[in-house]
Amino acid sequence: MADKSEERSCCESESCCEVGTKPKNTKQNVWQSPWIPSIFSFIILFVAILAEDKVPFNVFGINGWLFVYLLAYSFVGFPVLNTAWKLIQKGEVFTEFFLMGIATIGAFAIGEYPEGVAVMLFYTIGELLQHGAVSKAKNNIQALLDIRPNQARVIKAGNPYLVKPENVEEGEIIEVRAGEKVPLDAQLLSKGGTFNTAALTGESLPAEIKEGEEVLAGMVNLEDLISLRVLRPFDESSLQKIILTVKEATSKKAKTEQFIRKFAKIYTPIVFYMALALVIIPYFVLEDYAFNDWLYRALVFLVISCPCALVISIPLGYFGGIGAASRKGILFKGSNFLDGITRVNTVLFDKTGTLTKGVFSVEKVETLPNALTDWTVLAASVEANTNHPIGQAIVRHINSILLPVDSLKEFPGKGLKGQVNNRSILVGNRLLLENQHSLQVPAESDPNKTIIYCAIDGVLCGYFVLADEIKHDAKAAFTSLRKLGIQQLMVLSGDKKEVVEALGKELNADEAFGGMLPEEKYAKIEAIKKDPDKIVAFVGDGINDAPSIAAADVGIGMGGIGSDLAIETADVVIQTDHPSKVALAFEIGKATKRIVWQNIALAFFVKFLVLSLGAAGLAGMWEAVFADVGVALLAVLNAIRINYLFK
Repeated sequence: MADKSEERSCCESESCCEVGTKPKNTKQNVWQSPWIPSIFSFIILFVAILAEDKVPFNVFGINGWLFVYLLAYSFVGFPVLNTAWKLIQKGEVFTEFFLMGIATIGAFAIGEYPEGVAVMLFYTIGELLQHGAVSKAKNNIQALLDIRPNQARVIKAGNPYLVKPENVEEGEIIEVRAGEKVPLDAQLLSKGGTFNTAALTGESLPAEIKEGEEVLAGMVNLEDLISLRVLRPFDESSLQKIILTVKEATSKKAKTEQFIRKFAKIYTPIVFYMALALVIIPYFVLEDYAFNDWLYRALVFLVISCPCALVISIPLGYFGGIGAASRKGILFKGSNFLDGITRVNTVLFDKTGTLTKGVFSVEKVETLPNALTDWTVLAASVEANTNHPIGQAIVRHINSILLPVDSLKEFPGKGLKGQVNNRSILVGNRLLLENQHSLQVPAESDPNKTIIYCAIDGVLCGYFVLADEIKHDAKAAFTSLRKLGIQQLMVLSGDKKEVVEALGKELNADEAFGGMLPEEKYAKIEAIKKDPDKIVAFVGDGINDAPSIAAADVGIGMGGIGSDLAIETADVVIQTDHPSKVALAFEIGKATKRIVWQNIALAFFVKFLVLSLGAAGLAGMWEAVFADVGVALLAVLNAIRINYLFK
């Protein structure tokens, strides 16, 4: 998943999962299982405890059962001691391996053989269980995203050839049969198709894709044989970018995670010296000082102090949160953003394509006096050079043969200017026309509609009246965000003021600002961030939103997994067009943080309680084992609960 250090388990050394384990992909038979040493150790320990009193024997004047206990210890203890020694050579002395080694060797030194073996045995079992939980969390994420087909059916000279997707070039024709995964991002050449996109977007309903539209790698063809033209090579596919994004997510740590790792570095040596003091200080203050009793208490103290419950369960909680979000079509680019989204109290939304469907339709065309008869064709010719939904709607409505455009210039958030047949064509909103030609634009009959004007050679010819439909779950998204504690919800848009304000009112937004250029949105975010109490998230879907997404404390890209902007700029990527998933991202973040802090509270409470009892001589090795291994396992179980909360 991430770098090698992430494959390890607890404490700053991050290597306790190496104990008794094999490399991840090594094929093993039953005798190579990492559990075999623990099983042998348990059997020998069990037999020794039952038989020691009934069958006593000596070897060279020494209790012969010591050697049996040492044999049981060797299966689980020597790997730990070996790891501790290697880390000491690297300068890492105060690790959980060192603590466990000192504690168990000390137990043998004072004749507590069964407890010495039992502590190391249950510690090793706990580490194996924890390692299994971490591996499962990581593998769940990998299995979720590693849905790349391992072959593509390329058509050459009318014949199909199976090749690796990595070897398919842009522009080649491929076929995908019913039930097969699409291997690369491609344009659909067949009349239409139905695709299962659940692995990419978390959506259970099939997607209908028409001829000429884009089909993404990882989608499953549900019906007939289809033909596609490859749009980009494998390494540049949307699916590959998503996989790399989630793989890299584990390398970006949340502040809580970073703090715990730093805390463990300081906490472990402090506890060691406290245990040492527990042996030495009573010698100077007690008349009936018994070395073995106080050494035993110190050893219990060391076993309890191991910080594994904290250091393993916290990363596991974040792994679980990232995996749960991925299954719902939400990509967090790091646990730092999963943590950061919980602190957001102000959310700003773009309008077109984010809160509205972005599928405009022309409701009316008004032609003014003195207009050229072909002004609508000239306007559509200019608009054909943009991917903006408004321009596409105008082109669809005119549905005519378009003319070539020269000297095209775009005015972000306003419109376009170009030369067609030596005529200067200006197509855009009221602000563009008034600024460019000081034209007197007539009053609008419907201020809540989007109006796009066209002027030719400085003469206003007419305008298009367009409407955009609000997404069905936009209002629910705002309601959910309110319930999750978001204090301020705002809409920022380049669309005209009246349209944006009407939408804001419908969604119950606190404020709605229209007629904003990209740089004005950016400036608005920067102004809000000057208030130290405001933590800002911005949700957008278009290339014009890139500055705002980057400026926000948490940038959220939305509008389909094919958006390079969303993958590259945003901190959180919503892989579908549903605003409700923005609220779900907040909910997953808050649930993850809640579980992480539950684990922290559980670990500290139990450890300090048993540490106090151990120092007073009221807790023995068995209680110490629970405080270490037992609490760690409870924390792990709590951490993986996130996967079941958001199935």
